[in-house]
Amino acid sequence: MGTAGYRKIAALVCASLAAHSAQAAQGSPLPFVACPIVQDTPSVPCWIATYQGETYYLGIQSDVSAPFNPPSLGHKVLVEGSVKEDTPRICGGLVVDPVTVSVMPELSPECDELRQVDSRYVLPFEPPRPPGPSTGQLAFTYPDPSPPPQPPYKPMTFTVPYEFEGMVNFKTPRVLTPALDYARLIKAGRIEIVGYRGQTMLSDGTALTEHDGIARARAEEIASMLRGAGLDQAQYVINADEHPAVGGPEERRTVITVVP
Repeated sequence: MGTAGYRKIAALVCASLAAHSAQAAQGSPLPFVACPIVQDTPSVPCWIATYQGETYYLGIQSDVSAPFNPPSLGHKVLVEGSVKEDTPRICGGLVVDPVTVSVMPELSPECDELRQVDSRYVLPFEPPRPPGPSTGQLAFTYPDPSPPPQPPYKPMTFTVPYEFEGMVNFKTPRVLTPALDYARLIKAGRIEIVGYRGQTMLSDGTALTEHDGIARARAEEIASMLRGAGLDQAQYVINADEHPAVGGPEERRTVITVVP
């Protein structure tokens, strides 16, 4: 290889390192498994986790309307997301945002740490509070849905996300409802549903793979929910990709395509 070839390779390596550094500055992916910890504060409890000597902030104790649904003691959690290096610590931990926290199904009795109130930790925010007595102090609201599409109608795709080894949860209706509304609006003739299975590479090199068959189970569960909601006149085409796709939470999904 000539001098020009070495220079070209060196330039590519430098560009790659620069891109990696820029990504790290914005927030490096940090998937790990650890025990969740409840840290009480003068205002509201927060959830943290410690890993390799560092503390990470996950979210506050809130209700099911919140974007972050708290885990539970007695189980380890898979933490996925990006560390916000330029964000002040919360509850003593580096902020992971966006964060996906998946409760591991196996019992872990050692995960039982509940720390007493620490007056140093004053949370710098409060969740939005909608008016009315039916919502709690920590209830979240979301923007109004977009106006319904106008004819001519086209196939539209909706994606249902999952936690690791997860099925539908309290967040699912926020995705499923628009799909159901659109199918009703256009009197859908066909509903195509594809379930997917994911694999997460932890920061220590360990691979966590969802169990075989979960992709099919996810697709069939979504189909059952849509039929149960009254969408039973359309033709359903259900498929599953059981090959575990390596990546983050975005690989764990069910894709719904509503066809006129």
